[in-house]
Amino acid sequence: MSLTVPGEWAPHAAMWLGFPSHGDLWEDNLQPAQREVADLARALAGPGGERVRLLVAGDEAAASAAALLHGVAGVEIVHGDFGDIWLRDTGPLFVIDGEAVRAQGFRFNGWGGKYVLEGDDKVAEQIAAASGAPLTLNPFVLEGGALDHDGFGTVLTTRQCLLNPNRNPGWDEAQVQSALGGALGVKKTLWLGDGLLNDHTDGHVDNLARFVAPGVVACPVSFGRGDANAHVYDETARVLAGMTDARGAALQVMRIPSPGFIDDGEGRPSPASHMNFVIANGAVICPTYEDVACAWAIEALESLFPERQVIGLPSKAILSGGGSFHCITQQEPVVEPR
Repeated sequence: MSLTVPGEWAPHAAMWLGFPSHGDLWEDNLQPAQREVADLARALAGPGGERVRLLVAGDEAAASAAALLHGVAGVEIVHGDFGDIWLRDTGPLFVIDGEAVRAQGFRFNGWGGKYVLEGDDKVAEQIAAASGAPLTLNPFVLEGGALDHDGFGTVLTTRQCLLNPNRNPGWDEAQVQSALGGALGVKKTLWLGDGLLNDHTDGHVDNLARFVAPGVVACPVSFGRGDANAHVYDETARVLAGMTDARGAALQVMRIPSPGFIDDGEGRPSPASHMNFVIANGAVICPTYEDVACAWAIEALESLFPERQVIGLPSKAILSGGGSFHCITQQEPVVEPR
């Protein structure tokens, strides 16, 4: 069995998207977050060229989704059971195995026991069943947002997350590499240090550094005064510049302006990031947070994705739940003809 996780820029059969469905979790931000997710679904289905499969929990949420997306072609409402919308972490990772698409599921423990919600540990099974992809359940803890893939067996990750004792106690880098190799066909793991401050995922890499093409990695550069992650961004860029991928090629590092300081509502920096963009079939959707750097971030992404339309959409309400666009999506790939 030879497994490959395609780069996110490879063609998709569908894009899975979680819809905020629980008022007790989102409280006053429920309807604003639903509107932001609906806008994302509309962009993914339109210029993004995706078949959007919107996972909703409960009849009330389904009715809200239907009302917000009435008349939008390409969006399918799929009823499911989940704790919250972070499908990147709770859903399966899809792999190509020869001429077949398979789903790889993993143990989910609420980001190290922080947020354990009923139904989240069954999301991978639900999505795999709806997609028709055979599912393999792997016995170790892993969230999809902890990895970023180049399509050739290289992954980016952070030590803060994958070596955290709240995930797989006692694991070292060699054990992680072995586990990722067996489940996802990973040939080389590129280790970064810490992720963003106040990120309850313990430093998911999809807020910090992303492959935008084979051999090309984007990471933030700090913007404005009081950017609490400036040192993390610079250290990440420095380390990446000295790395090579699974093919032996040196990485090219591109910098994208960060949102700067975005208040979490209590005077602390929130884990806001323009790196949490989604690469769709025909577009790149970048989260914005009412930050003045977003125009420069979009311009930088346009230079990296000249064949796709780059769209900035607000994600402030979604951010109140702890993540953004990449965190709530999961792409389902297709087997490309040889």
